Amino acid sequence: MLILNSGGTFNKRYNPLSGILEVPYDNLAIETILSSSDCVYNLAGVIYKDSLEMDAEDRKQFANIITHSDERVFVIIHGTDTMDISAEFLSEIFTDRIIVLTGAMKPFEIDKVEASLNLGLAIGFAKAIKEEGVYICMSGHVQKWDAIEKNKKLGKFELVK
Repeated sequence: MLILNSGGTFNKRYNPLSGILEVPYDNLAIETILSSSDCVYNLAGVIYKDSLEMDAEDRKQFANIITHSDERVFVIIHGTDTMDISAEFLSEIFTDRIIVLTGAMKPFEIDKVEASLNLGLAIGFAKAIKEEGVYICMSGHVQKWDAIEKNKKLGKFELVK
């Protein structure tokens, strides 16, 4: 399994000098969560951005890494605002891999529980599922990418009805 970090709210930290939450150029939040595990996971920082700043070139970078990797299973930490766009993009390219996108509605620095739960659930699901495809793991749900969506009014992900 390869865990790819692309930033997003999951990773944001408060900058006391600027007074804003920023996506840092590191994997500290994920490394902190993974340090509680008995397993060792491959982790790569890829794109350190808010997902609203992500573009087609960033998504192509994910695809390139996945294409050239020997791994079959991937967990991608991704911002929630455009997670569905990246998931759809990857689903059009890959039918022979398991790809699970997850993130957080609140930064790990602010709410360690939500981010940890989402990452743990995504890893467990990715290890257990046998059916290739692109999945989203958020708000206690793990579904194929097109069966779950962000409810921006309620601030959570829900199953598509």
